[in-house]
Amino acid sequence: MRFPARRELMIALALGAVALAGCGGKTGDVAETGLKRVEATKTLRIGLEGTYPPFNFQDKDGQLTGFEVDFAKALAAQMKVKAEFHPSPFAGLLGALESKRIDVVINQITITPERAAKYDFSRPYTVSGIQIIVRKGQAGIAAPADLAGKKVGVGLGTNYESWLRANVPAAVVRTYDDDPTKYQDLKASRIDAVLNDRLVAADFVKTSPDFVASGPPFASQGMGVAMLRDPALKVTVDEAIDALRANGQLAAISVKWFGQDVTK
Repeated sequence: MRFPARRELMIALALGAVALAGCGGKTGDVAETGLKRVEATKTLRIGLEGTYPPFNFQDKDGQLTGFEVDFAKALAAQMKVKAEFHPSPFAGLLGALESKRIDVVINQITITPERAAKYDFSRPYTVSGIQIIVRKGQAGIAAPADLAGKKVGVGLGTNYESWLRANVPAAVVRTYDDDPTKYQDLKASRIDAVLNDRLVAADFVKTSPDFVASGPPFASQGMGVAMLRDPALKVTVDEAIDALRANGQLAAISVKWFGQDVTK
């Protein structure tokens, strides 16, 4: 159980750390995009793609839906603020965060050492892995080593691109701004495989008979809410996630979209 007094103490200490660290440096960051701005406006501005089912996408009526949309709404409600969504191509999400047009990114952002050196992250709200996707009936690509010498489609700026470049340097990397285009190229044999989130792949192949998930997932990864450096906002977001986990809402949202709890 979390006690309000402890939460207030943690936030006060975090804000004190920010003030000390900011002496002689930037002083407006927290007021402009951090917890103070969120609390003052009662609004959490959330960046996401809106084209990444089942995590975030538009339904037949053009409304944003998906696991992360439900999670973001529950998170904002737990923080006692309103969720305000700002869709953007994946490659521009962290840029929108840096330019302070949004407060957080909730879009399956993998927590990597490189990103963690630049941004604050909440504790993971999903745990997944990388999945290879190929054309149905295609053989010979079922493990990372099989990608060497093959043309592999990945989202521009994603963890899948950085993982592929670092771990399979002999692969021919093809980057894309969206999912549909890379699958069109895979279907037309312009590329040999696609890398994506195992949960996305499992949902995708259910309704896409031209493709299959090949081999087991690999490179386990945790995804967190990304934000600019602001210890107080991180404390608040982490506490909200803890509360959603403790009261069962996080697991219920996961089961709704995946039929299982993928949040731990």
